[in-house]
Amino acid sequence: MAREPGVEIFSIGTELVMGRIQDTNAFWMAQELVDLGALMRRITVLPDDIDSILEALEGAVQRHTDVVLTSGGLGPTPDDLTVQALSTLVGVQPVVHEPTLEAYIRRRNLRGRGELTPALLRMATVPTGAQVYQNPAGWAPCVSVTKGATTFFALPGPPPEMQAVFTMHIVPFFALTYPARAAALRVTVDMYESELAPFFAQVRERYPSTYLKGYIALGGLDSPLGLPLDIIARSTAEAPAETILQQAVAYLSELVATKGRTLRNL
Repeated sequence: MAREPGVEIFSIGTELVMGRIQDTNAFWMAQELVDLGALMRRITVLPDDIDSILEALEGAVQRHTDVVLTSGGLGPTPDDLTVQALSTLVGVQPVVHEPTLEAYIRRRNLRGRGELTPALLRMATVPTGAQVYQNPAGWAPCVSVTKGATTFFALPGPPPEMQAVFTMHIVPFFALTYPARAAALRVTVDMYESELAPFFAQVRERYPSTYLKGYIALGGLDSPLGLPLDIIARSTAEAPAETILQQAVAYLSELVATKGRTLRNL
């Protein structure tokens, strides 16, 4: 069975650090990555500062992270610094990617390179030698470089573009490189989280590839639905993720029943 990759997400943008815009990209990507079998190790929000970005990228390499996904910092303005940081990380110069310029000319029905704006030229600039994946929903392409054992993918920041690039390019990468999978189910239980904690431990002991988490903020005994909780299972050499998930849910339901309580699917 394929090894489960350790993954980190870096969301880049001073507006995120300042709380002016909510970081929905990391939330969305983390959910998708868990379904792809990834082990999420950290999510970091970074300002548009070259030293901060480079320090974070180098830290991921030192931690031997398998895959790092960044979002943001690929636009045409001076504070878009992701390409510069990646180029410095791998010791190369940024260069204009000619196939991307040709794609711009076709998509905009231009007569030639002379009609390309400075903004498009900047967004077509990538680290020398990078893998470049075209953006089906916008202009800044996704770029990928590798340093040591860590593969970096830089995705655009606007959520529709990020999601389109992720679906078109990142999903196939994980499917081919790390074909481990995960399955998840959200259920409710009419018990307090403190009462459930010993049961969580018993489920994890029997099914080590599972993760269980209750969400007090979403409900509890005072809620008509009870306490919502997630059960996530990852595939193993012995069984696929869906089978392990079904077994873990059945076992937790049995444990809950010993207290006269009920587990229900949402």
